[in-house]
Amino acid sequence: MIKAVILCGGQGTRIRDVSEAVPKPMLPIGGKPILWHIMKLYAHHGIKDFVLCLGYKGWSIKEFFLNYLAMTADITVELGGAGKVQYHGATPEEGWRVTLAETGEASQTGARVWNARKYLEDTDRFCLTYGDGVADLNVKALLDQHEKSGCTAILSGVRPAGRFGEIDCEDGRVSHFHEKPNVTTGLINGGFMAFKTAEALRYFRPGAELNLEQDVLPLIVRDKQLAVYQHDGFWQCMDTLREFTLLNDLWASNKAPWKVW
Repeated sequence: MIKAVILCGGQGTRIRDVSEAVPKPMLPIGGKPILWHIMKLYAHHGIKDFVLCLGYKGWSIKEFFLNYLAMTADITVELGGAGKVQYHGATPEEGWRVTLAETGEASQTGARVWNARKYLEDTDRFCLTYGDGVADLNVKALLDQHEKSGCTAILSGVRPAGRFGEIDCEDGRVSHFHEKPNVTTGLINGGFMAFKTAEALRYFRPGAELNLEQDVLPLIVRDKQLAVYQHDGFWQCMDTLREFTLLNDLWASNKAPWKVW
């Protein structure tokens, strides 16, 4: 069994002009949170056990899943003392298992994974991604390449113009990891990753300041244990109002490449 860990705790300061009422993973694309779209991708590839690392305004994410059936299914409500509620039909998301882990209001990305580690004890490998980006990435192919590589971890390499962590590759492995370079000439970290649980957690440590990109991944690279899966298809993060509008326009026009389900 493989779990998907999704980082949902950041404050999303660059996209506050869209909404300050909810955290970025809850901003809607076509009426559903971008978080839901990410989870649908994983579920399409057979991964339906999720660990959501909460932080900033985490309660709104809890509310969404606590009320999910009521929001998505037909219901009959019997008024009166008994107050019975009957749900009609099954939701396509039936069978999802969602653990909502409080990982700290101000924790960095690495700290969030460390704080949720108790929910990974029953899995040999876990996927990891951010709650603000979508892609038509083949998760099964990424996992297959991870297994073949023998490495502790694998990340997805994509090629948009960028302000993200750039990676250099050599023989299918990451040779250097540059956190947000000024000029992007090659692949960047697309954020869809997988880790061998026991081996990977040795690179983490306690402390709210632990950053996945700056503190953890460079150590794995140092040991030549970070593989790369090159994704040449669609990938888009949602950091700005322009990107929020782009994703919603693609969905509204039935041209959303990430809708593989």
